[in-house]
Amino acid sequence: MMTLKDLLKEAEQLEQKLDGADLDLRLQLQPRLSLVVDRLRAEGAEIPQHLRHLDSVLAEEAVEARFDNMPV
Repeated sequence: MMTLKDLLKEAEQLEQKLDGADLDLRLQLQPRLSLVVDRLRAEGAEIPQHLRHLDSVLAEEAVEARFDNMPV
């Protein structure tokens, strides 16, 4: 079981990897970041605004990527 400190550290590491990452890597890391944010929320931790924003942006990118790949 990851502690709150572990979760925050993982979120920070993911943020660093995402900084300047291409779309493929962003899409690859999005589920992990979302999971970490969800676990922080479940633990009652205050999630920094920049982390909530990044999670939201990545989720939108993932949805758009799914629609971009749908046949018309």
